[in-house]
Amino acid sequence: MAPRKLYGMPLSPNVVRVATVLNEKGLDFESVPVDVRTAAHKQPEFLALNPFGQIPALEDGDEVLYESRAINRYIASKYKSDGADHLPATASAKLEVESHHFYPNVSPLVFQLLFKPMMGGAPDPIVVDKHAHQLAKVLDVYEDHLAKNKYLAGDEFSLADANHMSYLFCLSQTTKAGLIDERPHVKAWWEDIAARPAFKKTVAGIPTHLPPPPSA
Repeated sequence: MAPRKLYGMPLSPNVVRVATVLNEKGLDFESVPVDVRTAAHKQPEFLALNPFGQIPALEDGDEVLYESRAINRYIASKYKSDGADHLPATASAKLEVESHHFYPNVSPLVFQLLFKPMMGGAPDPIVVDKHAHQLAKVLDVYEDHLAKNKYLAGDEFSLADANHMSYLFCLSQTTKAGLIDERPHVKAWWEDIAARPAFKKTVAGIPTHLPPPPSA
């Protein structure tokens, strides 16, 4: 069988989201760099994998998938018997919460505070304040839920938790890490899932900075 391949920039939270679940399932994969700074994701070779030209993409034998959350559902379903079941029925609603409420606010916040400075830019304080305020409201809801539940979908770790982890990790590296730390149940949940051996392996593969783009 051809080696499993994950295409994208290793620093991308959406790529890390997929790597997290591959590692949770104990699945071997090869990371194939796709540098968006040189528009490698818009070249015919990558567009053959994802016609929308966005990272990540996953090649799993004859299967080619894109969109990180869809890839993770595929992994959790196809490899359900590999380790724990990460897609119980109780996870469905919480998966939607991540994509509709958490991600739209954490993503621009992380971009402003973490990635923009890496590219030589300065955070826009108006954008930062707006999304920090909105994310705080989302995490207040999480805080209430996690006061009664160990994980987002109940008593067991699931895809609902895993899909949050890449952006929670990025957020924890910024000046807005207090959004996690100031909420004791959110903090306890994050510390629990971040300590998972599979996620430690994932984090070990994340670069600490953007490498220089390849020469033309």
